[in-house]
Amino acid sequence: MMNTFELQQSDSAHYLHPFTDAKALSRNGARVITRAEGIYLWDSDGNRLLDGMAGLWCVNVGYGRKRLADAARVQLEELPYYNTFFQTTHPPAVALSEKLAELAPPGFNRVFLVNSGSEANDTVLRMVRRYWALEEQPERRVIISRINAYHGSTVASASLGGQSYIHKMDGLPIPEIEHIEEPYWYINGGYLSPEAYGLKAAQELEKKILEVGQERVAAFIGEPIQGAGGVIVPPDSYWPEIQRICKEYGILLVADEVICGFGRLGNWFGSEYYRLDPDLMPIAKGLSSGYLPIGGVLVHDRVGEVLHEKGGEFAHGFTYSGHPAS
Repeated sequence: MMNTFELQQSDSAHYLHPFTDAKALSRNGARVITRAEGIYLWDSDGNRLLDGMAGLWCVNVGYGRKRLADAARVQLEELPYYNTFFQTTHPPAVALSEKLAELAPPGFNRVFLVNSGSEANDTVLRMVRRYWALEEQPERRVIISRINAYHGSTVASASLGGQSYIHKMDGLPIPEIEHIEEPYWYINGGYLSPEAYGLKAAQELEKKILEVGQERVAAFIGEPIQGAGGVIVPPDSYWPEIQRICKEYGILLVADEVICGFGRLGNWFGSEYYRLDPDLMPIAKGLSSGYLPIGGVLVHDRVGEVLHEKGGEFAHGFTYSGHPAS
């Protein structure tokens, strides 16, 4: 096996890292992680490191779970891959979908499987617009998100996010994506109490709906707790007011559960912690504890029944959607 320096040199020569200044990394050398167990990582020099980020907010059950590795091995030997296009399914996709419907809040009986949180939120954009077209309101295309939000790094999901340095790189967001203030009391609250500020921040959604035109707004998207955008815990008054506004103006509520889902807030989903009633819940990360790539969009019956009964073909999906080993 190559030593640390050799690995760093080969890495620099051949591997382009995500969200990285390649030249700076080449100068400093990448950290090389070689194994993991429980909550710890080991680097190529033998140093043990506490993985405080759980990978990228995803290794919810810790490293070294032999049961997960064995399950993947058995599946790879039996059916390593088949697609779920062409009116085809397979037992792992069926079993996972049924289990997710069991774990999700009441009313979430369908899931669209993808490979990552970015793909999940890419799917959200297309699914939301498809839903409104089927409801004979095709002009409802605008999705409202929040400044500094992170919803992924595809063109669509990065547009849904509100991080200016990502937008600046290639002229995002795409049209018909709007952003409002994030509920960051410590920075934006001024002399207001957390409760008063939570209401004020939530009411920015109502202002934006009226500015854009209610008849054009399709959905609002937000993480229950904003993760990569600063671990921003909203005031207790924030989400009830957001929920009220969404219902009053008849727009869909998308709770991005990619980070908050699968136990991170003490419930299966962050929406349960905040007593939200969302229409769509994108999921990923903790769904497989990071052991294999997988994601999805949990779809409430309010939307799922429309897609199922009125939808015709939903012209969207990915080669590895519902991968049997994931």
